[in-house]
Order: sequence, then C-alpha cells, then structure tokens
Amino acid sequence: MPEEYLHKDKEELVAENLRLKAELAELKRLIFGRKSERFVPDEIASEQLNLFVQHDHEGAEEKTVQQAVQAHSRTKARPKRLKLPEDLPVVEVRIEPHPDEVKGWVKIGEEITEELDYVPGYLRINRYIRPKYARPKGEQNSDTEGKNIFIAPLPSRVIDKGIPSAGLLTYILVSKFVDHLPYHRIIQIFKRAGMTIPASTVNGWVAKCIELLRVLYLWHKARIMECDYLMGDETKIRVLKSPNRTGKKTKAHQGYFWVYYDPGGKQTLFIYDPGRAGKYPREHLQNFKGHLQTDGYSVYDAFDQTEYITLVGCMAHIRRKFEHALGNDKQRATHVLTAMQALYAIERKAKEENYSYDQRLALRQQEAQPIMDKLKVWLLENRDQVLPKSSIGQAINYACNRWKYMERYLEDGKLEIDNNLVENAIRPVAIGRKNYLFAGSPKGAEWAAIIYSLVSSAANCGHNPSEYLKDILLRLPDQPLSYLDELLPPNWEPLKEGMAKGTLKSAP
Repeated sequence: MPEEYLHKDKEELVAENLRLKAELAELKRLIFGRKSERFVPDEIASEQLNLFVQHDHEGAEEKTVQQAVQAHSRTKARPKRLKLPEDLPVVEVRIEPHPDEVKGWVKIGEEITEELDYVPGYLRINRYIRPKYARPKGEQNSDTEGKNIFIAPLPSRVIDKGIPSAGLLTYILVSKFVDHLPYHRIIQIFKRAGMTIPASTVNGWVAKCIELLRVLYLWHKARIMECDYLMGDETKIRVLKSPNRTGKKTKAHQGYFWVYYDPGGKQTLFIYDPGRAGKYPREHLQNFKGHLQTDGYSVYDAFDQTEYITLVGCMAHIRRKFEHALGNDKQRATHVLTAMQALYAIERKAKEENYSYDQRLALRQQEAQPIMDKLKVWLLENRDQVLPKSSIGQAINYACNRWKYMERYLEDGKLEIDNNLVENAIRPVAIGRKNYLFAGSPKGAEWAAIIYSLVSSAANCGHNPSEYLKDILLRLPDQPLSYLDELLPPNWEPLKEGMAKGTLKSAP
C-alpha cells in the first residue's frame, strides 16, 4: 500500500480518536460534571491556590497549630430575624396567667412573640342569593312595559352555569403551568380538602378557560409581532397523539414550543407546532419586521435573505463551544474565552451604569469593536491549524460561520450580546417537563403555549400570576374587543370597585 494512503488513514484515525474522546468527555461532563459554564482564567485560579502555599518570612515567629486555628476561627454570626410582611392577617392569642397568681399585681406592659403560620388551602361554596320582586297585582297587565318579575342579574362567570369560580380555575391553571403540578396531583389536593373532582371535569374546565384566553393570546401575539426586535428559540415537548379510531392513544411524538421574546417590553410568546422545520418560523414571523436574534440553527439563516428581517447572532452559543473545547485545546480555548470575558465586562458596565441605547452603542464602538476585530483575525488564522472534527475545530468553525451575524450587535445599542433572555423564558417549560413529562394531546400542548405566554409575560411585568389570571378571567367575558389592550400584561391594572370596563383606548 502506498505511503500516502497510510499517512492519510493515520490522520483520519487520529481525527476520529480525538472526536470520540471529546464526545466521551462531554457525556461524562453531562452525567457527572458541573453544569456551570463559568470560566476562570489560570492567573486567577493560581492566585486562589496561593492561599495554601507556604511562604518564608524571615524573622517571623512561627505559630503553633492551636494559634493558627484560633486566628482563622470565626464566631458564628447570629442570623437576622426574618421580617414578617405587614399586610398578612394576624390572629392574636392572649395568654393570661391565673387570676390567683397575679392577685394584687399591677400590669406594666406586654411581651409579644410572633410566629409565622400556614393554613392549608380549603374549598368553600360561594352562594349567590337573589331576591325576586313582583309588580303589584293591580299593575300587572299586558300593557305594562317590561317583566312582571324582577331579579338582579348574576355577574358574568368564566363558565356560564358551571360550578367553578374564577378563583378555583385560577388555582388549577397556576398549579399546572406555574407550579408544574400534573392534574392528578391537583385532584389529590382537592380530595384532601373534601371534594373529589374527576379528571375529565378538570380538563373540561381548563378547556372553557382556554376559549376565553385564546382571544387575548392572539391579541398578545399580534402585539409582539409589531416589535422591531425579537429573540427566538425553540424547545421540545413530548406530546401524546390524538386517539385513533379504536379510541386508544398512540405513542408520543416530539413536538416543539417556538418561543419569541421582546426584550424591550419583556413579553414572551409561546407557539406550539408538531415539528422543527423552517416552515413554522416562516409562518410565525410573516408579519415581523426588524432584528431577529437566534442561535445557529440553520432554519433561521433563511431570514437573512429577506428584505425586512436582519439576523443577529448569539455570543453565548459561540462561547459555549469554546468552553466545551477547554479539554481539547486549552491554550486556544482560553484565548477566546478571555477575549469574550472582556466583551461581557463591557456589557456589564453598561447595564450597571444604566446606559441608554446610544450610550451603550458608543461604548461598544469604542471598546468592544477592537476586541471583536482582533478576535475575528485570530479565528481566521487558526481555522486551518486545527483538525476540523476536533472540539476546538468545531468551535472555531462555528464562530467563523456565525461571525457576520454576531458583529451586528455592535451596530445598534438596543441589541443584546446574546439571546440568554429567551433561554431564561424557556426554563419554566424545562421544569414542567420533569414533572408532568408530556402533554396529553396536541390540543393540550396548544393550551400550555397560551398559558405560558400570558403568565410568563405577566411575571416579567412584576405581576402576581394568580392575581393577573383571576382578574382577566373575570373581565374577559364582558370585555369589548376594541379594549383588549388593557388586559395585556404591560397595561394591566386590577379592576377597582365600580370601575367601568374599556377605559384604555386600543391602539389602531
């Protein structure tokens, strides 16, 4: 066999060996290692290790072990007492001594001790009693306008003629989509409180809530697509398929939540689709115009060819590749990670000092642009000096391919350096998957997208999800469509007693 072929086979084997070692190291890291991607340069790490290095000090008196221990011992600080909220209800329990024990004594004051108590949730019945009134018999004739019997109308209810109140429905929705409890656990909680509710009944109640909330969700979706800057990402969700002709549900399939985040308004939009193909984001973003910040998933690249969308890269995804490559080529990976630390320090400075978009843009052009330019040159120079299939080779190739999108964050002060905000918005879904494991049907996954969109957006605006959901469930049945804007999380305010609905003008 010619020598050139032997040499070629050897290079391929070396590359294959490095790739398999990198995959094995990554698997071990995922199973046994730390999940944090924090990078500590060697200089800082060595300074931390120097705490344990012995130093020679001429003329210094040598301490005994006991003296060294006493010098480093610290008295345990007394923990501060937890401050109790002033708006919590208070139950006073007076403990008086026996009258014979204090006979003839004079009271000089009181000793007050407080403890925080918890009362488990309980069910109650709201009973609406509406007196009936009849016209006097002498006035009841066919010529009288109106009815002869009068009764005050019931307030609008989430489920007309249904048993559950808005408070009970809110509890179910928040327990499922905020506290991540499966329905059967919620049902067990009701059972302990004295009421057995079938799972089919709970599911029917949620379906009725979604009918109302879907109207607001579509309005919410339209408003988000009017923004000029969005972050996009997607996450998987296992979904049981709809029943077949025999009535049995088939095996679960992989569905996806497509998530869009508006950094300016702190609003989140979840959209469920059965797949991860490019047709789905094209449908979602057909009316969107502006900057779209995403990771390196290839389906997003097509948006850069459109007239109205400018694609922006994510530094966190580029950085993650080099952090994973530390075990493969520490020198090169450390060089890039150190430069990225400097870039993030610039972003941190702008955030801590509350820079405006214009101020942040000027800071980036002055301090971040030179770092980005040098890093780009270094990436291109080192691209051909590493094995393409090695961890460091893949990291460099990924960075080079995404660099034209990444540089665009330097052109506009409103753009972020990464899309971590949308990844943070996805976390509730990741936690929920570990609890309820899957959605019961594609329709159930769509319901989850509606609730996740509204409650996460409300939480981003500083609202209590329970208070927000209960209020909008009460108001939606009578809310004019032209005034839906006042129920969106950024505009929402609790409805005060006697306030008329439809006080906020809708945007055209």
